[in-house]
Amino acid sequence: MSDTHAVTATQTSSNKPGASIPETATRVSATPAALDLIKSLQAQHGTLLFHQSGGCCDGSAPMCFSVNDFMVGDSDVRLGDIGGASFYMHRSQFEYWEHTHLIIDVVPGGGGMFSLERPSGLRFITRSRLYSDEEFSRLPALA
Repeated sequence: MSDTHAVTATQTSSNKPGASIPETATRVSATPAALDLIKSLQAQHGTLLFHQSGGCCDGSAPMCFSVNDFMVGDSDVRLGDIGGASFYMHRSQFEYWEHTHLIIDVVPGGGGMFSLERPSGLRFITRSRLYSDEEFSRLPALA
């Protein structure tokens, strides 16, 4: 359904000719298909945020909310942005995922019962890969 190449928000060195290795690695990115769905949801609902669910009702899925419909807590960490939407995860869950780059994608199906994409016929999913040692060393500290 979607292109598996993730779009990341890394910075490259502009003062080094031919430099293509990012100076900063990211913790979360999104595929073009996910970015298209995010854009559509933003047009309908305004500013969005994501929270990586840790289980319970919807399993471990990225949940998409209007920024005013989800209260981020002191125990949530912000991993970055995808398509202009902040992406959060509970700190205790992050301890397990810390060495993993999250790639948000979409597949056909119903989204989580509270997630905004549910009526679209698509659902957000989290794909992941381990960081290389070099990438992990370039990750920005969490606030």
